[in-house]
Amino acid sequence: MSNIVRLIISCVIMGAGVTLCGFGFWGWGILVFILGGFVLLTFFFNENMLIAQFYLRKENTAKSEEWLAKITDYEKQLYKNQHGYYNLLIGLLESRKAPMKSEKYFKKALSLGMKMSHNIALAKLSLAGIAMAKRNKREAQMYLSEATKDDKNKLLADQIKMMKGQLAQMDKQVVRGGYRQY
Repeated sequence: MSNIVRLIISCVIMGAGVTLCGFGFWGWGILVFILGGFVLLTFFFNENMLIAQFYLRKENTAKSEEWLAKITDYEKQLYKNQHGYYNLLIGLLESRKAPMKSEKYFKKALSLGMKMSHNIALAKLSLAGIAMAKRNKREAQMYLSEATKDDKNKLLADQIKMMKGQLAQMDKQVVRGGYRQY
């Protein structure tokens, strides 16, 4: 359902609640007004994305993909501030199947913008992992340093530390008889 339609429906329902209160049916008026508030909330927080995030946290990627697939045209169905989060979720799901193909979703999520700094850090950390897989050390270091700056609450500190350790191991090259450092 388009966001404009959701907004119109919520205004109509809330108007009906105010009208019921005006005619003296306070109980029904308040109930209908609250119902209109819930419909208005779906304007700002799409229910498909919320359910997909829930299943992604529960490690059920099949259900998460199923709920994200219900969003056919995200530019019309989602509020503008949710576009980045949609691409982040798609990138996280795609990275489990084909990590190299998920790079475009993370870059698009960063370009569209996200409000929460830990989500920005997550996208940059994922891009650092992709850059490491491509053996691009300079780009991986850049994304890791940016992810460290964006992770203000230290939610991803362990993952960043692990990635830095893997980045240090990238310098070692397997040679006959052992490792050689450059």
